Amino acid sequence: MAKCDSDAESDPLPERSDQPAKEESLLARIAERAVEWTGSTLAFTVASLTIVVWAITGPIFGFSDTWQLVINTGTTIVTFLMVFLLQRAQNKDSQAIHLKLNELVAATTGSSNRLIAAECLTEKEMELLKNHYKRLVNLAQQDENLTKSHSVEEATERHTGKLGAQSGRNGHRKRGRATKRS
Repeated sequence: MAKCDSDAESDPLPERSDQPAKEESLLARIAERAVEWTGSTLAFTVASLTIVVWAITGPIFGFSDTWQLVINTGTTIVTFLMVFLLQRAQNKDSQAIHLKLNELVAATTGSSNRLIAAECLTEKEMELLKNHYKRLVNLAQQDENLTKSHSVEEATERHTGKLGAQSGRNGHRKRGRATKRS
């Protein structure tokens, strides 16, 4: 999750160096390896074989309560741990995507810096921005070239200018046609 504190400006940016990044804790490294492994074909194969072996042993144990308890307990523990591993992986990926998008917004001339750290906005603020960009889409759909505007304000200004230019041209055409017919 993104850090949305108001005093984030005071946090200095980390210095880039030729040295490798600071090593993560042992628990973080184990969690990273577990995330990588559980998403592998080998992990799926092991899980599938576990279910097959459990099913085959059913008649051997008479489909007893203990036999059922073994698989229920095992799957509950694995599911419990996987929830946290998946959330960790998703948070890390989400944060990396936010950072990359923030860099693109900050580096692109003409882009709106209002979108940097948009994940920190309230739902009401996000709805306002969504409506803001819906207006941009509506204006862009009316234009011949959809790639020319960078903001709603710029799009509105260009659209108004185009409408004025078109009505001016249409007025000249009508007068020109009228005089040709006469």
